[in-house]
Amino acid sequence: MIKNVFKLGLFSMILLGMSSCKNKENELAEQRISELERYVDSLETVSEEDREANWDKISEDFNRKSTDANDALTSLDEETRNTSTVRITTSSTKYDDFKSSIAANQTPDATPTATNPSQLLRDRLFGAGKIGDDMSFAWVNKDNILNVYDTFFQSYKDNKSDFSREDYDEIKLMYEALDNRKNTVEKEGLSSEDNGKIASIKFKFGPMFKTNRIGAKARETSEAKE
Repeated sequence: MIKNVFKLGLFSMILLGMSSCKNKENELAEQRISELERYVDSLETVSEEDREANWDKISEDFNRKSTDANDALTSLDEETRNTSTVRITTSSTKYDDFKSSIAANQTPDATPTATNPSQLLRDRLFGAGKIGDDMSFAWVNKDNILNVYDTFFQSYKDNKSDFSREDYDEIKLMYEALDNRKNTVEKEGLSSEDNGKIASIKFKFGPMFKTNRIGAKARETSEAKE
């Protein structure tokens, strides 16, 4: 009787371990597919001129995220895999539309006009044309500031592995400028609920940014020595 109970307990532990492992694989797959979707959707906020001028970088980022998403499909059950494949295909179709649009605008002798990389970064994090060299957030008010913080944070998380050391310096300036605008908006009637949600975003972003920024500097230093 004792042996049977022991065997049953051991079997239950094995099943629990397998279930936990499967859940982690599903969570990782969902994360990678969602990152691909958000990345492609974020391209809609970038002006056509900036997409064209920076297409090599965009293409590189998309291919990497697409590969990660497709690799994650192998860990899913058939039903989830089919649904996830549709999501990946939808994002790939959107990307191909951007690619076709750029190809249609180019001629064999045409060379895209160089665009400030910092502007592409601003467009990606906040939307096309929202932020210029002056870092003005005058368009941010008590009604949309929570969405601005949330969009910024989601885009940052999706693209943080693509940022260079210079990008992180630029992001720091943008984030500080947004925080300065928040100080003004608070006096204009920002609700306590939205203020609390913004505080939660800032709490998560702060240490994440610090770690990622140090990592980018270390990575570039290591690459320079090779």
